[in-house]
Amino acid sequence: MTSSPTVAVVGSGPIGSAYARILLESVPDARVVLFEAGPRLTDVPGESVRNIPDPDAKELARERSQGPQAGSHRASLGIPEAAVVEGMFTARGGTHLLDFGGPGSAHAPTFPAGAASTNVGGMGAHWTCATPAPSFSERIPFLPDDDWEALVEEAGRLLHVQSAAFADSGVGSAIRALLQEEFGAELPDGYGVSTLPVAGDPQPDGSMRWAGADVVLGPLLEPGPLADRFELRDLTLVRRIEHEDGHVTGVTVEDLRTKETSFVPADLVVVAADAFRSPQLLWASGIRPPALGRYLTEHPMVISTVVLDEERMRRHATEEQLAEELARRATNPTDPVAAVNRIPFSEPGHPFSLQVMYAENPPFPLDPEHPAAGNRWGYVNMGYGMRKQPRFEDGVTFDDDEPDYRGFPNMTIRYELTESEQAEIAAGTEHLRRAGRALGTFIAEPRLLPNGSSLHYQGTMRMGEHDDGTSVADPDSRVWGFDNLVVGGNALIPTATTMNPTLMSVAIAVRGARAAAARLAERAEAVR
Repeated sequence: MTSSPTVAVVGSGPIGSAYARILLESVPDARVVLFEAGPRLTDVPGESVRNIPDPDAKELARERSQGPQAGSHRASLGIPEAAVVEGMFTARGGTHLLDFGGPGSAHAPTFPAGAASTNVGGMGAHWTCATPAPSFSERIPFLPDDDWEALVEEAGRLLHVQSAAFADSGVGSAIRALLQEEFGAELPDGYGVSTLPVAGDPQPDGSMRWAGADVVLGPLLEPGPLADRFELRDLTLVRRIEHEDGHVTGVTVEDLRTKETSFVPADLVVVAADAFRSPQLLWASGIRPPALGRYLTEHPMVISTVVLDEERMRRHATEEQLAEELARRATNPTDPVAAVNRIPFSEPGHPFSLQVMYAENPPFPLDPEHPAAGNRWGYVNMGYGMRKQPRFEDGVTFDDDEPDYRGFPNMTIRYELTESEQAEIAAGTEHLRRAGRALGTFIAEPRLLPNGSSLHYQGTMRMGEHDDGTSVADPDSRVWGFDNLVVGGNALIPTATTMNPTLMSVAIAVRGARAAAARLAERAEAVR
């Protein structure tokens, strides 16, 4: 290793971006090359497409993220032509199905809604920006509590997390009050009805600049000494991690513009693509620990839509506050800032998490003659996230004899909800019915979404305390048996969770990046 180390990071989402920034800030002479297979969508690399004001430009950015389905008709992706409530009712715009049915498609009959994004910023260009923190058994048991709290705090700083975006909404406050009346006595202190923490920066006009990987990269995108040591290569596919005797030497990459391949030497490789393509790259590189691809979890989701009851809402909010809410949303009609509330996960009585999103219109066409049509007080789209317990049987395997559309060993995903999980889903569904009855009347009854709908895929490169065959990486995110190969992302989460995992995964990345920086510094000192 030279005294000026080179780091190759695979994947430009929030996790890969966190590694790039922390390593450059921590190792004064390091150089980081960030590889992304997809295109750059925005002037600011990695910016959320939700910030694009022009609807046509926003739609084009999303289509360009759709990998093998880019440019195809929306209907072929399972996305209706009507309005979409992102991340709850349909495949999210900007994603592409893994099992899309065309040549090189993955095999996922039991995980049909499994999807990914291929673009600079990864899913961070399309996410809902929800950033709740894990609690109770969602947390990683072998990471010390004090250390964990500090990691979550730093992750929040990198993502621009704040909890005040919806706090001044009178309509949101009224919704919270009604939910508190229904559930408050059952919930532990600190885990009651509250606003949803989100990643973004409130603007003076009441709109929001939503956070993407750009805010994590931060100073790396601005002229200066950090940017001088940083390189982002879009449309560059990492084909293989080169290694020998537990030591990584670099990566072989393909320039998708020219179709030329080349070797990029590296002193450290960080793989932070996603929960399917990261283990696929490790497998294709001959790195095959027993737990690779296994222990797949997500959040089974039950969703519904409720028309808000005017009489009940008027007990807690005024017409003036309703007018203020509608005016706030009108400042950015293509992506309005909605009042979003939640009931977080807690044990033992509430082992799921609820999100309640206000909207002045339902997410689907409603017959003008329907009694709920044109409801002045609006609607809420509500969803409960449930737990999926990690099992070796659930996961993705790879076939060396069948190439996928990119020429990698093709994926087969196997996934099943057990009886205990079905029972918990039934209990969460009843809670959702209670929430709906407290707020108004259902116009879309609670229903369980197809497997894969959450987009929160975890566990396929899980971290563990010991190298016992049930994990891929150590507590510092380093692949067992390797001295300079690190993995990142939701795939490292080893626990059953119910909440949006981005904050948790960035916290894990902070720990991994700091440990990797310390090792680079030690090696540099040894060379000197």
